[in-house]
Amino acid sequence: MDLTSTQRSFLTKLAHEVQPVVMLGKAGLTDQVIAALSQALEDHELVKMRFQGFKDEKRALAITAGERSSAVLVRLLGNNAVYFRVSSDPDKRKIRLPRG
Repeated sequence: MDLTSTQRSFLTKLAHEVQPVVMLGKAGLTDQVIAALSQALEDHELVKMRFQGFKDEKRALAITAGERSSAVLVRLLGNNAVYFRVSSDPDKRKIRLPRG
């Protein structure tokens, strides 16, 4: 899924109020971190992941985490990465992206 700049801006504004729910620490990008990110995305659609370690490699790790969890990396802001993935359950879908 590719996002337009309007959609990225919209999601970034929504993410401002979201607290990080997934932490990437000294263990790195493990299967458990990917599973936690995927579950959080399924539950919330818009998720922040905080980098507590690997801060020099955060861009590459953020992209890899998005690919492995089938999510879109919306923004990398400081030590937080914002991800978006539409919920597979239509009843859990909360976010409606603007067109364009």
